[in-house]
Amino acid sequence: MALKLITNFQFMQHSSSHCFNSISFALRPPNLKFSSSHFIPRAEMESTSSPQIPPPLPEKRVVVGCGAASVDFLATVASYPNPDDKIRSLSLKVEGGGNTGNALTGASRLGLTARIISKVANDTQGRGILKEFEAGVDTSHMVVSEGISPFTYIIVDNQMKTRTCIHTPGNPPMLPEELSQSSLFSALENANLVYFDGRLHDTALVVAEEASQRKIPILIDCERKREGLDELLNLATYVVCSEKFPRAWTSAPTLASALVSMLIRLPNLKFVITTMGDKGSLMLERSQNDASEIEETDVETLLESLQERVDSTATIPTCISSKSDLRISADGIGAISGRLLAGTAEKIPPPELIDTTGAGDAFIAAVLYALCADMPPEKMLPFASQVAAAGCRALGARSGLPWRKDPRLAPFWL
Repeated sequence: MALKLITNFQFMQHSSSHCFNSISFALRPPNLKFSSSHFIPRAEMESTSSPQIPPPLPEKRVVVGCGAASVDFLATVASYPNPDDKIRSLSLKVEGGGNTGNALTGASRLGLTARIISKVANDTQGRGILKEFEAGVDTSHMVVSEGISPFTYIIVDNQMKTRTCIHTPGNPPMLPEELSQSSLFSALENANLVYFDGRLHDTALVVAEEASQRKIPILIDCERKREGLDELLNLATYVVCSEKFPRAWTSAPTLASALVSMLIRLPNLKFVITTMGDKGSLMLERSQNDASEIEETDVETLLESLQERVDSTATIPTCISSKSDLRISADGIGAISGRLLAGTAEKIPPPELIDTTGAGDAFIAAVLYALCADMPPEKMLPFASQVAAAGCRALGARSGLPWRKDPRLAPFWL
């Protein structure tokens, strides 16, 4: 019975007889068979022939992430249970999770040098989290203490293709004083980009302020309004957010007008991207040139014109851009100089769509790489959509994350 079965993991947290490797946790109840993973080991992926050799790694490729690193307990079910139901799981998987942990794992597989600032407990799950990161994420700046590591129960509904997350934060929470100044300075040394998922807000603000003083660009993932997020946003260079966040944060009437409002309210922001699942993504980029003397273009009208140009028959991700250096306005809000871009999502055949857990983290991993590689937005949005789509073809946030030499990424190396 899926719900009861997953809960049993609570009583296994402190058992020293269980551990997990870099692919998944080996925690498993008696008589439970795990489904085979869709993960492709590094050695196997590197031996896969590709029609296009990836370009040299970016010279500026050090990315630091501050935020959540946890454990995901994933159970797939035929359909989401009704209240008081007792149902059986179809498969069960345990692997690393957390927005920052997932995004940095994805960025590392694409070729970036990733460092994480976070906290886990010295328990079985915490040791497993650290062990999984050994495949490519530097954990020397993480804090380890006595307590309980964060974890999330995830119910993956095969019928509706949704996932429901029930998160339990780690205890005790991370405090800024637990990150020594020497560790902070070491983490940011030669860093080219710093990423925050909005969690660990007090510690995150300390890291962000130091990064800002060093003039290191900052990318913030905004899933929803959180404590301390506004202070972080004031330091942001780039924002990637959920579809609901812009309107919730700005109170603007539409998504497009909310993006304009965000760039007006955050003058240091170079662009904001909102991800919309199978509807693709929308990006508003600030222009380096002042277009205040140009006739204003209504953002809603501009968005409609982009949507009309989208090829609805295309199955691979694409991007449609407006002209550059427009004066884009939103009624009753104001105007900014820039351009609007609409990205489409890959149309994943239903049998291949396994799990959307971590799709946004995969998208951000690709954006981190694209920024380090100076990839233009017209290429960045389809690239990020392709990486996110790859992740949706496996159970869990990390199993499907593509490696740099994955043939599916070959078109973006041209």
